[in-house]
Amino acid sequence: MTDAVIPLGPLTLTPPVALAPLAGVTDLPFRQLVSRFGAGWVVSEMVASQEMVQAKPGVRERAELGFDQQNTAVQLAGREATWMAEAARIVEANGASFIDINMGCPAKKVTNGYSGSALMKDLDHALTLIEAVVGAVSIPVTLKTRLGWDDALMNAADLARRAEAAGISMITIHGRTRCQFYKGHADWAAIRAVREAVTIPVIANGDIVDSGSAGEALRASGADGVMIGRGAQGRPWLLAQVAHDLFDGPAPRIPAPADFADMVCGHYEASVAFYGVELGTKVIRKHLGWYMDDAGTPAPLRKAVLTEADPARVLRLLPGALEAWERAAA
Repeated sequence: MTDAVIPLGPLTLTPPVALAPLAGVTDLPFRQLVSRFGAGWVVSEMVASQEMVQAKPGVRERAELGFDQQNTAVQLAGREATWMAEAARIVEANGASFIDINMGCPAKKVTNGYSGSALMKDLDHALTLIEAVVGAVSIPVTLKTRLGWDDALMNAADLARRAEAAGISMITIHGRTRCQFYKGHADWAAIRAVREAVTIPVIANGDIVDSGSAGEALRASGADGVMIGRGAQGRPWLLAQVAHDLFDGPAPRIPAPADFADMVCGHYEASVAFYGVELGTKVIRKHLGWYMDDAGTPAPLRKAVLTEADPARVLRLLPGALEAWERAAA
């Protein structure tokens, strides 16, 4: 059992259970829902540093990053120190609590631009980005990365050691190499080398889908906390459940069967309100699909919900679509 509190400069993160950034999934409405159930912290979807600076994000973009959310890290990616530093200044000026640097994204469109996990192939260059961000702001800066580029270049411990010396306050390790993408199983035991290389908090990530896998990840890695991504899809209360089971957190407010439909409808309405009807009804569909997968919604009704564009009609359909979840949970 690790401590239930992670100090991060002037911040205190508790419980040590975080929501991972997932492009197209962990938007502001979903992060807020997860936070209400009881997450220690959440991380914004990755934003490219140069695009942030040159686009001069407007009101909606600033809201999307959650600058004013106390338990939110804004995640930056890039390959040039100048853009990373300037983006970090913008983030701090807008009131963000802390910044997370992405050196773990395996997507080809990111690594082909020498960002994300491609930076693990050149630690000297990676350190210039870390030093630029840390030197540009006074708020804490954290780092998310993988075990290495491939099996021949497992250098996460070396990167972590150098990052700590450069001022990084916490590091999150996904237990795969970049070349594994999401294949196989995360190697939590390999994260232990990072834990032994630094004194700052280390967070384990990858294939953590419930309290059992979270506990095993902590035991194998020696990490101080866990970060959950895909496991929270359709289960926004999962982080609170893990915190309760492993860190003696308060009992999670898992929706009672009769309240599940209300929660899903609330998430739907929040997405529509945030994005507007046209975009919001599209963005939320993946979440509705996960909720209905868990509920065992009959295929015809599932299709009707996911193809309906009128929010009022969707809200009328959802209670019936989620009845199976209510019966199973009762």
